Amino acid sequence: MANEKILIVEDEPAIRELLKMALNEAGYKTLYEAEDGEKALEMVHRYQPDLILLDLMLPGIDGLTVCRKLKSSEDTARIPVIMLTAKSEESDIVLGLEMGAGDYITKPFSRKILVARVRAQLRDTAEAAASTEIRRGDLVLNVEFHSVKLSGEEVELTHGEFELLRLLASHPGRVYTRNQIIQKIRGDGYPVTERAVDVQIVNLRRKLETWGAEHIETIRGVGYRLKMEA
Repeated sequence: MANEKILIVEDEPAIRELLKMALNEAGYKTLYEAEDGEKALEMVHRYQPDLILLDLMLPGIDGLTVCRKLKSSEDTARIPVIMLTAKSEESDIVLGLEMGAGDYITKPFSRKILVARVRAQLRDTAEAAASTEIRRGDLVLNVEFHSVKLSGEEVELTHGEFELLRLLASHPGRVYTRNQIIQKIRGDGYPVTERAVDVQIVNLRRKLETWGAEHIETIRGVGYRLKMEA
């Protein structure tokens, strides 16, 4: 049984009920609800949930503002946020991810996808420290030795390609915008343009061959992610 506390922030009662049912069936029993941004902020500080499902279109304080406030405070920045959005809110999705949201789910949503995304975010947060070795199927990254092996064979990557792959592999399922990728992995000599990120992705897919093509996903209009089952 899952003991994590989850706050559902959604102004439509029917959707709140659907979210509660899906989470209850998955074993999450400690659920809190808020129908607007102001109440959401109050409940976050009162209950310190382990995860927040946050609708973007809220009365009063909108979801993007709620996310920004949470991520700018040391007390709440660590809490993972999954945004609930309409498919037409592409620009808001990008803004939310760059403000620190960990993932997003579009409406109408699949219960299985909802639960999988929730579990992935909670799992990532629960990991105390990054392992020196990251395994995703046939892919093995050794952070200490800065090496990558695919099906036991060494893969030669540049520093930028390695750090990009490490970022995606550390959080499978999580979508990163191009700006986020630049901010998180740039270093001396790393070209800081969105086009440069696209080039790195092309190079990674080429070097990782079939595995790269199958597992490194482009999320149109948003960015990139590693498939969760990788």
